[in-house]
Amino acid sequence: MGLIVRAVGLLALAIAPVLGLSQFPLSSEQYDAGLFTPYEDLHALSALEYTTLRHPGFPAHSVRIKESRICDGEVRSYSGYIDIEARHLFFMFFESRNDPATDDVMFWTNGGPGGSSALGLYMELGPCRVTGPNSTERFEYAWNDRANVFFIDQPVGVGFSYADFGEQVSTTPEAAKDVAAFVAIFFEHFSQFKDRPFHMAGESYGGRYIPLFAAAVYDQNAKLVEAGMAPINLTSVMIGNGCTDELGMMEAYYDAQCGDYGFPRVTDISDCIRMKQIVSRCKKRLQESCKDIYDAISSTSTKLFSAVNPYDALRPCKEDADMRKCYPEVDFIESYLNIPAVKEAIGVDVHRNYTAINLELNARFFMAGDHVNYVAEDYLAALLERGVPALIYVGATDWICNWIGIGRMTLDLEWTGQESFRSSPLRDWFVDDEVAGTTRSNGKLTFATIDGAGHMVPLDQPERGLALINRWLASRPL
Repeated sequence: MGLIVRAVGLLALAIAPVLGLSQFPLSSEQYDAGLFTPYEDLHALSALEYTTLRHPGFPAHSVRIKESRICDGEVRSYSGYIDIEARHLFFMFFESRNDPATDDVMFWTNGGPGGSSALGLYMELGPCRVTGPNSTERFEYAWNDRANVFFIDQPVGVGFSYADFGEQVSTTPEAAKDVAAFVAIFFEHFSQFKDRPFHMAGESYGGRYIPLFAAAVYDQNAKLVEAGMAPINLTSVMIGNGCTDELGMMEAYYDAQCGDYGFPRVTDISDCIRMKQIVSRCKKRLQESCKDIYDAISSTSTKLFSAVNPYDALRPCKEDADMRKCYPEVDFIESYLNIPAVKEAIGVDVHRNYTAINLELNARFFMAGDHVNYVAEDYLAALLERGVPALIYVGATDWICNWIGIGRMTLDLEWTGQESFRSSPLRDWFVDDEVAGTTRSNGKLTFATIDGAGHMVPLDQPERGLALINRWLASRPL
């Protein structure tokens, strides 16, 4: 779901210290001594009450999980909370429609920051769609077609996630610690998923989340091996319409408004001329005042002309270009998830209200400089350098995280495969013999656009979105 606020900040790239991966108290001797007993069978979980999973390697974390009978009766689903002392992150897990015993596992998070991943679940790629305030229907092109899929409301304060005493998370590295611990606990408890290919995917601000989350999982693997546990088979990262390079995207807004890139001509020629004259100066000042030295007071939000939907420049909105005005599905999802019977089915306290977008959290991340304090594109390049492939896809009509800026980001990534990627031709890719968009790939890094789609590809082009993901999971070229 959409990136709500734009901001700028400074480089701090010391991965292990930043992500807090040095704290891992379990030794291989403790593991061998039987201090850890895995639960083993996911299908043995109760539908009536939570089962609590603990792990001596992560004493501050535990997981409550139960079977949940909701949404799509075709597959088994589970829900619960990642408990980090007084913080509690809600998640749902859906088995694959194909073969859950052998299919890959996928992690999904929406962006914002502050957007609930239930929006991705019920509006984009989950096994059912919310079609009204109290109704759902099966979704044919769900991404659990050939994968077991997690949806997580993170950080704390998003969606159904909550804190006991007002505890907060205000940066992506903080959030990454909790995600990495959860992944390790889940895979170690349920042996049927050990060694299974694991993909970390996200959208919008997920373009900043996913590189840091995946880096935390990758770096944590060394600690797992040291303790005698199986490492997570981190197989790829997938980023949809991600504003990974915040400052580069700001420069791309000029091109989207004034260049010939397929966006509506809503900016006057005279304004484009003035913008052209100051683009180079803006770029210089952003680097000096917002990246080299971050000052939240001097940062400003960016607002697109109110007449155009920033998430899909070719899709009109009612009234202002606001997420809820452009996408009534957001209000439908809020209404549906606040039905007491639905809360009971997924194990949520009936007195706990669901909110799709937490603007207070969004502002807090902005003021902390999270948008640029941790250079997500450098984390992405580091993952590529370590052999973790990346799929970077983008709807062609998205303005807020547009294909112009995202495409440039992929070309500018500094890694040993940069030249081979840059020299690869940009070509069409097809679904059912029709052009679905353009793509460039060198094997490890793939960039793809999806024609006819805005910020939320699975919503706008579900068939093309699923074809893209299934080919990626099967390691087939586009």
